[in-house]
Amino acid sequence: MVLSLFDAATFASGGLVGAILGLIGGGGSVLAVPLLVYGGGVASPHIAGGASALAVSVSALTNLFAHARAANVKWACASVFTLAGVAGAAIGSTVAKWVDGQKLLALFGLLMIVVGGSMLRTPKRPDQADVRLTRKSAAYLLPRLVGFGAGVGVLSGFFGIGGGFLVVPALLAATAMPMIAAVETSLVSVAAFGATTWINYALSSLVDMRIAVVFILGGVLGGFSGVALGKRLAKHRSALRIVFAIGVVTVGVYVVGRGAAPLLAR
Repeated sequence: MVLSLFDAATFASGGLVGAILGLIGGGGSVLAVPLLVYGGGVASPHIAGGASALAVSVSALTNLFAHARAANVKWACASVFTLAGVAGAAIGSTVAKWVDGQKLLALFGLLMIVVGGSMLRTPKRPDQADVRLTRKSAAYLLPRLVGFGAGVGVLSGFFGIGGGFLVVPALLAATAMPMIAAVETSLVSVAAFGATTWINYALSSLVDMRIAVVFILGGVLGGFSGVALGKRLAKHRSALRIVFAIGVVTVGVYVVGRGAAPLLAR
């Protein structure tokens, strides 16, 4: 396969997302769609969303295998949250296919601003380390897991993202599990939401596998670099997260402007 400048730009976009994920953890995937559209030159936001969804799903699944051994994944909670979210992702991605690409970008930019702003807040640490979904706790946990799962799934499917930056706070709000458990448990949902969105897009021929594969390869290599750099800058991770959050808000403002401009000109 002969690589073109388009492939190189897609590879670089994937590499940047992977490096950010490796450097500071979750959140980097929110840049996937705008990078593919404005950096990689993907003409259709829907094609970019399909590629992003598959890439995020593969990344989450890969990380899940490593984290599952640490026994921090709350499988019962993850199963309920994920099943509800998969239904939501199917609905969200179906609706997204009906939305004009420029409107979708403008809405995505607004989501980026909200996500970036939320990353600037200091999260409250939950203290229910032994939280489990049992017959006794089901009356309280089941409605919360189903409600939060379905809501995050809709957003993940609509915007073509795995939604890890949405899944983690949703799991914390629903169960009050420890942060490390929420991060690792979220990988189950992120992998499933991304796969659901990708399959739905593929059914409508809105998936370009060449773009997706090149983007994923770039993300894998970028991830290794990000992890290595993250170890050197471990003491400054909080500062890096703040800088990244400000960058996400800035890019979000840009995406809103670019997405809204053609609509205002009509």
